[in-house]
Amino acid sequence: MNFRTDLALERCEFLGKKELGGIEIESFNAHKAKVSRIDVLNAEGEETVGKPIGRYVTVEVTPFAKHAQFIDDSLSAVSEEIRRIIPAEGSVLVAGLGNIKITPDALGPKCASMIFATRHITGELLKATGLSNLRSVSAFATGVMGETGAEAGEMIRGVVKTLRPDFVITVDALAARSVSRLGSTIQMCNTGIVPGSGVGNARQEISERTVGVPVISIGVPTVVDAATLIADCAGADADEEMISEQTGGMMVTPREVDLMIERAAKLTSLAINCALQPDISPEDMLILTA
Repeated sequence: MNFRTDLALERCEFLGKKELGGIEIESFNAHKAKVSRIDVLNAEGEETVGKPIGRYVTVEVTPFAKHAQFIDDSLSAVSEEIRRIIPAEGSVLVAGLGNIKITPDALGPKCASMIFATRHITGELLKATGLSNLRSVSAFATGVMGETGAEAGEMIRGVVKTLRPDFVITVDALAARSVSRLGSTIQMCNTGIVPGSGVGNARQEISERTVGVPVISIGVPTVVDAATLIADCAGADADEEMISEQTGGMMVTPREVDLMIERAAKLTSLAINCALQPDISPEDMLILTA
């Protein structure tokens, strides 16, 4: 691949009509959103698309910068796909990845702050809620190595060892190839994540292999590689080597990124909460996490 993207869908699109050996793709419309499910089936598929064996789901919704409502078709589409990809039962740790001080990278920690944590609700308190099927959920933001001195993967492994959740959900900002997908796309997969890989700053892998329990990764693209953007606009005449030298690894984000991140974090966290606690209505969940 000669461009940066974290989206499996964009990697398949880049291949065009070439044979996608070892890959199955299903696309359809649901709740006024476009859903694409990509299954990487074997080593051939891994080599073709550059992604580990597993399922990758992309939900394309109304752009978050224009998205004032949260309990709508977008929420239904995203929460249903999350519910499909997570284990049906068991306790969960939700980890928000990224740097809250850098707006395009703040999705993870903002989302983690709005997760409905329930691990501490037990015994008589649990009975008082009237929700006997309340799933055990804990959440935290990992921060970044420049602030904490620890890799996000190291922190998650330590918390998993202590809390012993049955699986982990990570939330992180992603990189896309297409500007049109910034702040209007949610990707989820059951293969984990390598934080920072889309922006050329790859950290430790966070997956079942490294933390010991299944890892579901959820993210929203918030940046585009400047060299990729210019090359796409220039078309066949683009001098990719010169463009890459001139841009120096620069990443581009929309001017309304503040609004985009706030709304993306709100919808993503609400979708996760609704997927984990289906007995609680979205309206009540908004009140509980306000």
